[in-house]
Amino acid sequence: MKLAVMQPYFLPYIGYWQLISSVDAFVVYDNIQYTKKGWFNRNRILENGHDRLFTIPIKKDSDYLDVNKRFLSVDARRENERTLRIIQTNYKKAPHFANVYPLIEQCFLCPNENLFEYIYNSIRTVCSYLNVTTPIVVSSTVPIDHTLKAERKVMTICKAMNADVYINAIGGMELYDKQKFAAQGVALQFIKSRPAEYAQFGNPFVPWLSIIDIVMLNSKDVVRRMLGEYDLL
Repeated sequence: MKLAVMQPYFLPYIGYWQLISSVDAFVVYDNIQYTKKGWFNRNRILENGHDRLFTIPIKKDSDYLDVNKRFLSVDARRENERTLRIIQTNYKKAPHFANVYPLIEQCFLCPNENLFEYIYNSIRTVCSYLNVTTPIVVSSTVPIDHTLKAERKVMTICKAMNADVYINAIGGMELYDKQKFAAQGVALQFIKSRPAEYAQFGNPFVPWLSIIDIVMLNSKDVVRRMLGEYDLL
């Protein structure tokens, strides 16, 4: 069985969805430490030919809490509605705006204030839209010692899930050792997205934006084809 394990990100770039669609089961961490510098609750959209960062505001709390112990701020809905208006302004002329905007709205206006549940809703919503049927498993439900860290924890999850192939994002090449995984009976592979350009309102192409940009500007069939445009290393 092919397995991937990943942090929960809000409407991330195409590579995240390629990873989900490339495996037989996808484990999403809920019991992993939230980091301000990560992409848990932020991403980039297009604005006037340039990238613009958006952020889902969260309550101030201990920097050592896991993502499932963090919550949206009291003014999050107002800020999210503001972000939605920015998305409307920048994508109202996109060819698939009418079909896609309700999907994006559903993600931003999710009533759950728990940060993990909020992001988890967006992952399942986009997967449903793209007809990605990979089972998604919440990490805390996997019967392992959850005090384990990094590579050892991933290998233990693989064993618990009976995975013989583990696919990781390309950024993990410096973190994970193929020989160590092989010693545990697991083949380690890395997924690398192929560059794919598409029309962005006639402006020079800005790569690796949120999935928002891709689904606004491309049909579902084209996006589904993009899900297979990667290499395994």
